[in-house]
Amino acid sequence: MFNVSEEFFTSLGLEKMPQSFWDNSMITKPANRSVVCHASAWDFYNQKDFRIKMCTDITMEDLITIHHEMGHIQYFLQYKDQPVSFRDGANPGFHEAVGDVLALSVSTPGHLKKIGLLKTVQDDYEADINYMLSIALDKIAFLPFGYLMDAYRWSIFSGETKMDDLNKKWWQLRECLQGISPPLSRPKTSFDAGAKYHIPANVPYIRYFISVILQFQLHEKLCEVANQTGPLHKCDIYQSKEAGAVLGDMLKLGSSKPWPEALEIITGTSKLSASSLVKYFKPLIDWLKANNTGHRVGWDMDTCPFSATTTAPPSGQSTESGPTGTNGLSTSTSIETVPSSGHSTGSGPTGTNGLSTSTSIGNSCGTGFSLILVLCTVKYTFSPYI
Repeated sequence: MFNVSEEFFTSLGLEKMPQSFWDNSMITKPANRSVVCHASAWDFYNQKDFRIKMCTDITMEDLITIHHEMGHIQYFLQYKDQPVSFRDGANPGFHEAVGDVLALSVSTPGHLKKIGLLKTVQDDYEADINYMLSIALDKIAFLPFGYLMDAYRWSIFSGETKMDDLNKKWWQLRECLQGISPPLSRPKTSFDAGAKYHIPANVPYIRYFISVILQFQLHEKLCEVANQTGPLHKCDIYQSKEAGAVLGDMLKLGSSKPWPEALEIITGTSKLSASSLVKYFKPLIDWLKANNTGHRVGWDMDTCPFSATTTAPPSGQSTESGPTGTNGLSTSTSIETVPSSGHSTGSGPTGTNGLSTSTSIGNSCGTGFSLILVLCTVKYTFSPYI
């Protein structure tokens, strides 16, 4: 699986993994000691020692995770000759996006057939919708969670959330932004947020939110460079030296240039935009609009589904307004999009397409905050990427 991932990178003309990577990485769970199995990538800042720590299972999910982690290693390799202070991503979201950009190609049925993991590919409208829905459940449904993780922590750091309200605030955000309620009454003495690795490990999370938007923006432009003319969800940049050269030029910069300049090298614009994400899912958006006619999508944004500290839903309570409504997509987070001429993006939290299209989250949860993309510039010494 790791060799398959490496071969994708080298097919683009990018760097091979050094022998020290294979010698020193932990890619299976040790039998004789206890380890933290959460996958992570490490740069030892000596220009030659780069490692992945992962308890790999033979699954499609782990194949994608390997590409994600090896994307971090490829970034390390590309900027290793920069001064130490510039050996980092253009911003943390860039580091998370690199491997995931390639994973958008790797996960396509066409690519899986090309590398021998699928014998046949069903190429029709239904198969396309099923594939895009599976990707949307991974990418789109993640966005509200990717945002609320640091919204939660920032509210604690600012003093807005007091120590006695840590669990209440967590479920308040989960309910209002994701539409998820706890299955049982949660006492204020619990700390449910701590079950998420990045909270006790103190890993900033807004990088993953940024990464989802950024990876589709990079994917579209790399597909153009690779002369891929079909729909974005079928694009596979595998073996495109041209796409690899453009990506490599950006990666070599590390953090030596402001992130808008790094973005412009690939995309031609210094602005982060969700328009590529919307373009990728356009066939699915149209399908959802047609199939959700007459059905309620989402939940009442003025009153969260259930109180975070009282009781579970009463017996027989409908779950239609739960985390995904009737379309399998989370619909409460908001992304700035720029509609093309004559193309309406709808209004309200979800418009008419099941995807959020405005910048305001509204005043649910009583906070009235807007979705602001905060790109951290803080340096972390010897910190893993995960």
